[in-house]
Amino acid sequence: MNGNAQKALDILLEGNKNFVNGRSTAIHRTVDDLKSLQNGQSPIACVVTCSDSRVIPELIFDKGFGDIFVVRCAGAVIGENILESVEYAVEHLNVPLVMVLSHDDCGVMKAAKALYPKEPDHLELLIRSVYEIIDSETECYNELARDYTLVKKRKLLKRSKILRQAYHDGKFEIVRAYLKFDTGEVVIIED
Repeated sequence: MNGNAQKALDILLEGNKNFVNGRSTAIHRTVDDLKSLQNGQSPIACVVTCSDSRVIPELIFDKGFGDIFVVRCAGAVIGENILESVEYAVEHLNVPLVMVLSHDDCGVMKAAKALYPKEPDHLELLIRSVYEIIDSETECYNELARDYTLVKKRKLLKRSKILRQAYHDGKFEIVRAYLKFDTGEVVIIED
């Protein structure tokens, strides 16, 4: 991992330790901080995660305004809007790190696991995107959520020439991570 990406990851994980231990040290959370950023931003990382109201990257990483570029969608399914948002973070904001973050008790994963292999009658895009990794061996929707981070990482690189080139050139790194609700801990998932 390149130095800038490692530094960003270390900052995020240190912030997560603060969160887990109930010792917030976050700054950049006042109106004055927001005002100071009205002409631009320089986030340390892009976090691609679920829209779940229990998953708030700024809180779980003990950060404030301008620190993290967050891209959210139910199930963190990689559609065009998500892809282009990550491209923006890498190409225009020069983030050295993209984190694909999944979590416990994801509703999209639960629904996909419960419905599989039936054709979904609602949330079709979300459910079908998860179907591609479900098989008879998949026992738990939390396991599915962890495994799905690899699919998301691959889709980011496969579907975007901009991201592929920047990744190849060493401009940014992608890490997979998982939020455990019982502890608040973010665990890095090794490829």
